[in-house]
Amino acid sequence: MVRVNVTPPSMDVLRQRAALLWDALPPEILELADLFDAAGHEFALVGGPVRDAFLGRSSSDLDFATSARPDDTERLLGRWTRATWDMGREFGTIGGRRGDLVVEITTYRADEYDGVTRKPVVAFGHSLDGDLARRDFTVNAMAVRLPSREFVDLHGGLSDLAGGLLRTPVEPDVSFGDDPLRMMRAARFSSQLGFEIEPGTFAAMSRLADRIAIVSAERVRDELCKLLLGSRVRAGLEALVESGIAGHVLPELPALRLEIDEHHQHKDQYEHSLTVLEQAIDLETGPDGAVPGPDLVLRLAALLHDIGKPPTKRHEPGGGVSFHHHEVVGAKMTRKRMKELKFDKDTIKAVAHLVELHLRFHGYVDARWSDSAVRRYVTDAGPELERLHRLTRADVTTRNRRKADRLSFAYDDLEQRIAELREKEEIDAIRPDLDGNQIMEILGIGPGREVGMAYKHMLELRMEHGPLSPERAREELVAWWEGQGA
Repeated sequence: MVRVNVTPPSMDVLRQRAALLWDALPPEILELADLFDAAGHEFALVGGPVRDAFLGRSSSDLDFATSARPDDTERLLGRWTRATWDMGREFGTIGGRRGDLVVEITTYRADEYDGVTRKPVVAFGHSLDGDLARRDFTVNAMAVRLPSREFVDLHGGLSDLAGGLLRTPVEPDVSFGDDPLRMMRAARFSSQLGFEIEPGTFAAMSRLADRIAIVSAERVRDELCKLLLGSRVRAGLEALVESGIAGHVLPELPALRLEIDEHHQHKDQYEHSLTVLEQAIDLETGPDGAVPGPDLVLRLAALLHDIGKPPTKRHEPGGGVSFHHHEVVGAKMTRKRMKELKFDKDTIKAVAHLVELHLRFHGYVDARWSDSAVRRYVTDAGPELERLHRLTRADVTTRNRRKADRLSFAYDDLEQRIAELREKEEIDAIRPDLDGNQIMEILGIGPGREVGMAYKHMLELRMEHGPLSPERAREELVAWWEGQGA
């Protein structure tokens, strides 16, 4: 069971907030509710919007449940707005928009699961009570009947909300057995809301952890991303690891736990990675900053930056431990895991690149770099430079104050060097002083392999010496060409 230090609102505060929000429901929503009521159908605000209303959060995206069947819902919704769409008629959901309000209306559900996949055998229900019983957690199983504004809480959701507790409306083994993805949602809500997972619920997660294997990689990825973008990410990740679910969806993370050294000859890599993640989150910026938070790429890179250590661990003569090239191995492992989780190519490339570069700075600590080396650092980081700055700083978790200060001062110096070079020259997208057309004109050659070789040579000169004058660039190119035997 994962405990989170959080102080949820009191029951009185929750009721006060909700009363204000129920009274402030947009007139357009009450108009929609009246349409369903007049047609003889039940209509209720359900799930996340109700929970968020109690937490003092308003939303323009609202979920409703109704006794109306999809065709009736579509007809009534069409009288409220012309902007409607079929979100999944077979699952009973029709969507619509009116101004800034977006609504999703779903027919009461009474799904059954086949026990092999997590895809439900869709069956429409006949009551709000039955619909709420099939929801994931009690805090999401509350409703407000409209237009009467009657609050419905059959499973103690308001009490659990006041207690900061995640609990299933029915027996957790039944709930998770029906839909194993709910186990990952428990960890995700732990991160997003800061709530504690109720002991019986957490025990069921542990018992049924292997059931997560029947969930599609895309759905697992989506829940993991939502978890990582939460405000209490450590709690969510600890829930996945301690329940055993991480062993099925992100096995590299609990593998770091296995690296704990009982002799304390090197740091606990699992705890170190979680600390680096928290420190990286602290270095995210506001909306107008270099790395606006929450930043998924930075958080993934911080979490995964050391996953190459277990396979590269070596015991050296004298009792030391080494992890040579773990950043390269870790980058390959990152690509593999993220591909299996169906991340997009750009995100995979960015995260793996940061993992591969996260140790590069340590060469600067040992010996102050030349301008050429600084240029290469910036060029190699490319568009991930600002994230690399933060990952590198976050990777300092030593308790040795002197060592920590030395690393911090060294990185301050490196960033100052980068700033000074930026004032003198363009270093964020370094190109040779001569482009391909100029090279061909000067050498009197046409397109071909030689142009590429010349371009690469001129790029190396630009890295090494900075910008060259047109005359110097021409001289260097001709001298190189003559050296090729041309």
